Formats: sequence, C-alpha cells, structure tokens
Amino acid sequence: MIESLPLLGAGGHPAHGLDFTAVEIRTTGLRPGRVVELAAVRVHGGSLAGELSTLVNPGPGVPPGPALVHGITRDELDDAPSFGEVLGPLLDLCAGSVLVAHDPAFTGAFLEREIELLGVRMPPLPGVSTLAAARSVVRLPNYRLATVAHALGVPTRPGQSALSGARAAAQLVMALFGRYGLTFAAPPVLPVLPRFAEGRLLPRAEARPAEPGWMAEAVERIAADDAYLDLLADALADQHLAHDEVAALAALASEAGLSEAHVRSTHEQLVTALREIAERDGVVTATEARELRQVATALGVGAAGDLRPVAGGKPTRVLVLGTTVEADRLRARVLAEGVQLAKKLTGSVTHLVADSSVPANEPRLGRAAELGAVVLDVRAAPVALGFEPPPVAPAAASATPKRLGGRILMGVGLLVMFIVVVGMFGGTPLAGGIFLGALGVGALLGGWWLAEPAPR
Repeated sequence: MIESLPLLGAGGHPAHGLDFTAVEIRTTGLRPGRVVELAAVRVHGGSLAGELSTLVNPGPGVPPGPALVHGITRDELDDAPSFGEVLGPLLDLCAGSVLVAHDPAFTGAFLEREIELLGVRMPPLPGVSTLAAARSVVRLPNYRLATVAHALGVPTRPGQSALSGARAAAQLVMALFGRYGLTFAAPPVLPVLPRFAEGRLLPRAEARPAEPGWMAEAVERIAADDAYLDLLADALADQHLAHDEVAALAALASEAGLSEAHVRSTHEQLVTALREIAERDGVVTATEARELRQVATALGVGAAGDLRPVAGGKPTRVLVLGTTVEADRLRARVLAEGVQLAKKLTGSVTHLVADSSVPANEPRLGRAAELGAVVLDVRAAPVALGFEPPPVAPAAASATPKRLGGRILMGVGLLVMFIVVVGMFGGTPLAGGIFLGALGVGALLGGWWLAEPAPR
C-alpha cells in the first residue's frame, strides 16, 4: 500500500511545496493482524497542517495485543469506531501529500489488510521511510524510531500512543529533508484518493510520556535490527518485566512465526548487551543491578545473576544542543560509543555540547557550568570526550626534523672553521681562507637559526 520513494542527496527533485503526512499505528501483534490505534500528522513547510488520532475496534472479542507496549485494553476498544469508520477521515487528511512511516513495510502491511477486509481498492501511496532515510545520513547502533528521534534532536519523544509516534515521525522527516538536503529521485506522483463518508473518531487521552529510566536509554545503545527485540525494548520502558508479560511477548513471537530458539537467543542478547552497557562506564548503581537481575530472571537468562553494584566516579553523560548536521552526528557518535546521551539538563550531565545554532545567551549554558558540567563546542567535543586523539600540531610535527637539520648544519659550519684554521697554519692563501671562513660562519648562523626553538 505504501510505496517507498527512492531518495537522493543534492541533485534530485526537491521537496519544496510538498505536504507530508506521518502515519503511525498500534497493532495486535508483529505480523499483519489488526489495527487498534491509528494516528496521522500532516505538515506543510515545517508547520503543522492537521492531525487525527483514534482507537480502532478490530471486532468484538478480538484481543488488543501487547497492552504492556501500547497500553490499550479490550474495554477501551468496545466503544471505538471500526477501521471502516476512520478510513474516510484518514484519507481526507492524507490526500495530496506524501505519506511518512518509520517502517512503511510494517505499517503498510497492516493498513493493507484492513482495507482488504473492507473490500476497498486503493492506489499505491507514495511514501518516505524515515528509517531508510536516517540510515543514509547517520550511523547509529539501531534505528528504532525513539533512537533516531533522539539522535536528531526531535523534541517529541515517542511513547505508547500512536499520536506520539506520528508526531515524532513528522518532525523527523522535516529534519531529514531540511538539514540534509534530501531530494526525490523522481517527482512524487500523488494519486487521487477515494472519498468516504465522514466517520467517527475516538482519541484516547494523551498521557505525558514517563521519563525514561537507565534501561530505556541503554536500549538506544544496543546494536540490533530485530522486530521482537524492538518489542522487548518497548516493554522495558518501566524497567520491569513480569512473568505474565514475558509470556504475552513469547505468544506474540510465536504468532509471528519466530522459533523458541530465536526468542531465547534474543533474550540472552538483550540481557548481555544491557549488562555490558551498565558495566562499561565503571559505575553500576544498586538500582541498575537490581532491575537488570529482575529482567534477566523474568526472561530466564542467567547473564546478570552475579551482577553487583560497583562504586566509582560519575559516569559520562552528554547533552548535545543544536539543530545542525554537526550536532546530529555528534549525538549519533555518543550513542555509537556507548556513552549516555541525555535528553535534558540535570545534575547528572557531565558535558554539555553546543553547536552554532545555539545562541550565546542560552540559559542552559550558564546553568550547566553552575552544575559542574564541562561546556564544549561541537567541533572540540570528539577529542574532549575521548572519541578521537588530540590532533598533532603542524609546528610540533615539523620541529624535530627542523632542529635536526639545524644541528647538522652547525656541525658542518664548525668543521669548515676547523679546516680553515688548520689551512691557515699550513700556508693556505688568505683569500681562500676568508672565503671558506665566511661559509663556515654562515653555516653556523643558519644552523643555529633552524635549531633554536620558536618563541611561544
């Protein structure tokens, strides 16, 4: 249903004047089943042009799927409209725009099934994959929506609701096209969409996303590209897993055709990676050790059973301010290096980095210094954070050969002067002695000039 358009850097067809509509869904599982929540956010020229959000009733008695991930219960769906009722408003909002989905294959498969159940024919809809676009411009440990949004400084944090994900994707596509100059390989052809009667919408209350704990942040630093691991990561947002939640996740994996061996391997991979991240900075708090052991026990993995709190210094935690490509790439570098990337300024932040888009009177710059954080320019940060070695100064690099040459020249000058003195006593003509003596003095002075350290 969603046809991802090939993107280029500079030189293709620009997106100027085009509207984008980001679509996000919550579903009953990993494979094409039913949609239980739908949201869409339309943007034009960098501004919000409209949005919708609604719960979707998949049918009487149909289980809502992983409530621990999306937070939707069966009771909430009983009064919700069917997909047929919400399709009209969705198409009206999307008409004349390029669709945006983080993973168009996943989103499109669920939407296509819902449309097939209605017996509706739909033309292919041109779309942009923010996942694929992000892969082309920044290197990250993983490309989950939350990770990419954090790396590109998107202020909206994807949460349980579909609307929070759609808002994040809409801001993400504006950042990708605006900062990186992405263009289309061919001009998008926007089809005429069918019209349906105005339907009924039932948005759920938009809860403020909880502040992510250390485990939710650590997931952003895990190298992974696995749908089940994404599901596990979302379930870990509250730092806890109950046995019934693990059973529900395992059932979803089985429905999606994943083997028990794959599920068990994914559990081990997750716990091992979380432990490595917890230990990497030399500090393991009692809370981290307790929560990781609980999650490992729930998943049936022994990789964290012997983890104990480790006291140490303050772990490195970096907050990067700015909306330039340099800032994006530094945020991505921080995650790739396994360092904590902060979302806001708190007392735990050790380094605050600002790019050229941050004004000199930004209050957080002064506040960071008051909290004892190191304030850095984005260009100096990779060296200051230990990601790169200090550059070798050109003068220092050339100092040794220059001094060596000077000393050799001084030695030649002394040798010539010695020969002149010996020659004069041996009857060398005065004119020749003066000439050779001048050469010797010149060599001495030139060598001294080369060998003398330059003033600082």
